Amino acid sequence: MAASKKQYLKHARIPVRPDTHSVAELLEEMSGTGFQGRKLGEAFEVWKRMLVERRNVIFMSLAGAMVPAGMGSLIAHLLRRRYIDVLVCTGATLSHDLYEALGGRHFLGTHMVDDGALQKHRIDRVYDVYADEDRFYEADRWVMRWVRDTLDDHTPYSSREIVAGVGKALQGKEKAKNSVLVAAYEAGVPVFVPALGDSSLGFSIMFGNRRSGKKVVVDMMKDVDEITRIAEASPQSSVVIVGGGVPKNYVQQTAVIAGYQTRHDRMHRLALQITTDSPQWGGLSGCTLEESVSWGKYHPDAEMVTCYSDATIALPFLVSGLTEARAEKWRDVPRFQFNGGKVQVHFGKRRRRPQS
Repeated sequence: MAASKKQYLKHARIPVRPDTHSVAELLEEMSGTGFQGRKLGEAFEVWKRMLVERRNVIFMSLAGAMVPAGMGSLIAHLLRRRYIDVLVCTGATLSHDLYEALGGRHFLGTHMVDDGALQKHRIDRVYDVYADEDRFYEADRWVMRWVRDTLDDHTPYSSREIVAGVGKALQGKEKAKNSVLVAAYEAGVPVFVPALGDSSLGFSIMFGNRRSGKKVVVDMMKDVDEITRIAEASPQSSVVIVGGGVPKNYVQQTAVIAGYQTRHDRMHRLALQITTDSPQWGGLSGCTLEESVSWGKYHPDAEMVTCYSDATIALPFLVSGLTEARAEKWRDVPRFQFNGGKVQVHFGKRRRRPQS
């Protein structure tokens, strides 16, 4: 039966007011507009839904140079407020975070520069942001000493265990107050780095092995097992995706593997994606959430939204809006226990937002 004209013209577009008083109000109004402004507003609404759902575990995948771009403190805030419960990120994210936690700084630069001249001065460039290569070497040496003094020989560690150990070791350092590593450790948020070797944090562990004569083992299969067990033990789950790459699919595939293991539906029920990639090239980074339904990563009835935007634009709006809305005040916050290959997920009582 053909749809009537009234069925198409049910929801009038609402113009944004110029006197909106908060970021949260602005995002709510943007959900009644058009184009990617509307999608950003809808992403805000979906994230709020995640935070009020009962017994819901929120996975976040994070790729891209967010720490050099100045987004690190926002990620730390998400961890401390428990707007996310499990983080999967690149090794580079944590390498830059470690660099800052140990006193390194990122500097405003320009992409219109002689990179050969930067190389002579031992300056690294991330588009229009500069970093001091010598300070990266200091961070590498810190990791090598930590490996020598802390980790056990021939013991298989998951990347989660490595990241938690580094976060614990950084506690109390003056420059580490806004560190992602420290915030994750203190908030009890497990962090997985499936491509740890593809970063200075990873090869610093390798150097630590060489220099100390140890053989510290980072077991990627232990990673897969741990994060999948979280999905298996979670009554329901949601996904926040920033960027693409390995972290994106690593989070999405938890639903598929957990379904195989439990023989029950473990598909994600809520999802939002912030990306600049396009789907027509066939790459995972640009893959739509709808396409992922065919793989069983998301439930066919899942509420999903994709916002095509630079994350350095979208993320500050979303984090500020959630903070203003006190979106976490009635959360069932999950706590995780890892014991002998088993993972338990416990949910605390709903509580008001901690004062800060």
